[in-house]
Amino acid sequence: MSRRGSRGKPNHKGRRRHFTDEEDLKMELEKEKRKEEWRERRGEISSDDEEEKAESNPAQLKEGDSDSASDDDEEAKPTGVQALIEIENPNRVLQKTKKVTEIDDAPAPAQLSRREKEEIAKQQAKLRYQKLQAEGKTDQAKADLARLAIIRKEREMAAKKREEERKAKEAATATKMGKGK
Repeated sequence: MSRRGSRGKPNHKGRRRHFTDEEDLKMELEKEKRKEEWRERRGEISSDDEEEKAESNPAQLKEGDSDSASDDDEEAKPTGVQALIEIENPNRVLQKTKKVTEIDDAPAPAQLSRREKEEIAKQQAKLRYQKLQAEGKTDQAKADLARLAIIRKEREMAAKKREEERKAKEAATATKMGKGK
């Protein structure tokens, strides 16, 4: 039984590596060639398909075909219905290369989410309210100013009362000193 037992995925570390033999690769290539020849005999593959296959895979090019393949690349004729119908996909976006001088360093203005917009509006409203509060134009500011005025009057009255009491005390001490002499 392996280290991991029946739990989880098997661990492949420490096992032998398996490489494909050259003989197996050669046999597969020969098998593919035989299949292609069989298809040619049956007529499933046309000569055009053979040329396209040879162009896409240069290792399979024959020495005599190398000149004809280079000529076909230059003249690239459309096959089948492609020559008759021109179709343009409106959804396909072609990537255009831009020069370094054309690229803008400034990013485009980002779209704000609903929450971000609400947060900004909230901050602006708070600033407006503070400004009006400082000017004394809000109801709360008016109430605060009225309370402040009442407190000032009370303090002023208390200060006058203390002053009068102090003067009365001084006068009393002066009369006591005047009698005592």
